[in-house]
Amino acid sequence: MGLDGVFIHPRGLCESEDVGKGTRIWAHAHVLKGAKVGQDCNIGDCAFIESGAVLGNRVTVKNAVLVWDKVHVGDEVFLGPNMVFTNDMNPRVAFKNPPEKFLPTVVEKGVSIGANATIVCGITIGTQAFIGAGAVVIRDVPAHALIVGNPARQIGWMCACGLKLPASLACSCGRKYEKGPKGLSPI
Repeated sequence: MGLDGVFIHPRGLCESEDVGKGTRIWAHAHVLKGAKVGQDCNIGDCAFIESGAVLGNRVTVKNAVLVWDKVHVGDEVFLGPNMVFTNDMNPRVAFKNPPEKFLPTVVEKGVSIGANATIVCGITIGTQAFIGAGAVVIRDVPAHALIVGNPARQIGWMCACGLKLPASLACSCGRKYEKGPKGLSPI
């Protein structure tokens, strides 16, 4: 396709013309026309990015990740191996919903989503949240929340550096946080 500054593995397929410089698309990954991919992203083997999906800058999409229409992923997000988003709350073959009925999902900056997690559509995952491996997320996630399980539940708070925060919300890296209505914010 000849996207300037984009690496596409000979066995990768990129139909989108909206892919940022420095992005790498590996074998058997498929980026559909109409998908938007930022700069310096890494899209692993067998990942699928559908039309209408948006990836910010410096997003890591590990192997076999599925990113559907109406999923918006912010900058510096990690999508672990085999994790999946949904976009249709009530899928039925005989009563297909048109794309305009799909529910949008927002993943804010700096989020990490573990391997095999499922993110149900129509939610927002707040800045720097951490979703554990295998979690099934069915509701909004506050900023910096540590979420695990099925259905997913919060078990703590995470620092931007990736360490679990103590009750004082002061990390050993020097960052400090305070609770607010949408989760933690730095002080």
